[in-house]
Amino acid sequence: MARTFAYRQQEVVNQEPMIQDFMERWSALFREKEINAEFQRLVALPLEQTFLAQIDKYSDQLIHIIQAKGGATREKTANIIQTLDQADDIHLQRESVLNALIIFLGEDADDLIREYVDNSAEDVQRDLEQLTTAVFVIRKEGEGLQEPPADIGIVIEGMEVLHDLTSVASACAHLLGLVYILNLAYPKPLRFTFEVFQKVFMQLDPHKMSYKVQSLYGRLHSLE
Repeated sequence: MARTFAYRQQEVVNQEPMIQDFMERWSALFREKEINAEFQRLVALPLEQTFLAQIDKYSDQLIHIIQAKGGATREKTANIIQTLDQADDIHLQRESVLNALIIFLGEDADDLIREYVDNSAEDVQRDLEQLTTAVFVIRKEGEGLQEPPADIGIVIEGMEVLHDLTSVASACAHLLGLVYILNLAYPKPLRFTFEVFQKVFMQLDPHKMSYKVQSLYGRLHSLE
């Protein structure tokens, strides 16, 4: 894959292929290891390792800032914060932080992380085919957040491009990587969330932030 990197990037930029066509031509790319490698070729930065480490670094500050906001944000994140306080699993802790962050930014967590129960595979598949960019989580019927999901994956342009991922946070990291690799625009309903992923977590082009993300960034660093 390293030897064909330049050709692949030229195809992405100049031809803007549909995701289905690109997957057929470069199927080997759509694996966790290769996405991490391709991202590092692009920006000279480890993808998943950096993303997860930054969530862990900022978790306490983010929760402090989110809880301090009060009002509707406090109400909408109350159950998430409770889950976070009770969670022993690092994957669930990171997922809770991400959900709370999205709400704090004034966006809808359901636009990024779609939850399903595995009792209706056909309905799930039909819904996934309607999604443009999302992480999906499929849970076994009757099991709660404390149980590992049956599946975690990524959908782009209605196509399942990855599955069997270890966590929602890992899926978000790989989704960001695919956005870079495929030269995709950030989903408009999640523009601030992806800006935080890019500029706060990954520190890529951090000097050009929206006012909302700049304010969050400043508050995070004031608490260090």
